[in-house]
Amino acid sequence: MLQTGSHCRKLLCRIAAALLGLASLAVPALAQDYPARAVKIIVPFAAGGPADLYARDIGRRLQQALGQAFVIDDRPGAGSVVGTDAAAKSAPDGYTLLLISNAQTVNESLLANKPYGLMRDFTPVAPINYSDLVMVVHPSVPARTLGEFIALARAQPGKLNYASSGPGTPYHMAGELFKTMAGVDIVHVPYRGSSGARTDLIGGQVQMMFDAVTTMSEHVKAGQVRALGTTGSTRSTVLPDVPTVAEAGVPGYEATIWLGIMAPKGTPPAIVSRLNAEITRIVNGSEIRGEWAAQGATAMTMTPAEFGRYISEDIVKWARVVRISGAKPDQ
Repeated sequence: MLQTGSHCRKLLCRIAAALLGLASLAVPALAQDYPARAVKIIVPFAAGGPADLYARDIGRRLQQALGQAFVIDDRPGAGSVVGTDAAAKSAPDGYTLLLISNAQTVNESLLANKPYGLMRDFTPVAPINYSDLVMVVHPSVPARTLGEFIALARAQPGKLNYASSGPGTPYHMAGELFKTMAGVDIVHVPYRGSSGARTDLIGGQVQMMFDAVTTMSEHVKAGQVRALGTTGSTRSTVLPDVPTVAEAGVPGYEATIWLGIMAPKGTPPAIVSRLNAEITRIVNGSEIRGEWAAQGATAMTMTPAEFGRYISEDIVKWARVVRISGAKPDQ
């Protein structure tokens, strides 16, 4: 009986070892076979904005590289919460991805009752790019420089307004940071997406907006809006004649918008690694870097672990801004 028991234990050990071996072989096979069908990228912002445009650019190139459709699913609402929640509830199989920006990192501190936690319910995949914002006013606003705008706002507290793509978005937080650092009282007018805000600014329904250089620069050059400052640490290459907000009157001011990809928590690591490798290869290409540079965007590359640390640090950064500015989700 003892020999029989010993034999059974040895046999079970061999079977377990064999199963582990098969599992280890399945990991690279899983990545190699992925994707076997269309992949959906949920963009929690309105069509026509930077997130939508760059998601489509990356999706098209991933489709070319991997041979399956990458479908963009725009789901705007609640400052990115609607689409982000939909992604969090999706199967963690690599066939639903999420376009992320610093709107979601802001919401970690701005919104106390979200139905998801960014770092709890998602796994980082890869960053895409970042770009400066530009502060623009409708030509009817009697301020030709940032200094004149600040003086006007201080003389008429609560009379001027600024548009954004919704509470917690980079455009909103850029405005709140500006209000705090410039010492002005201007009213936030939230929209469901940046396209609507942009359209109403150009039409004169709102007076000011912080918008991505990549989408607003053409309207500046066409004279539809007046640029008062860009938000990077140095002048934008696409609007070199426009001073930074910091040099034009608000020392130390800086705000950008960045984009990346996450996946529902539990997505197989082999698939995450494959997507990271493909996205990194794409954004490292000289063609896309040249195209993006001409638009005012800079490519970003990180491993999934590095991107995870970047997101965590951004959550902490914007939590400080939310606290200092007193920004509220219903503003």
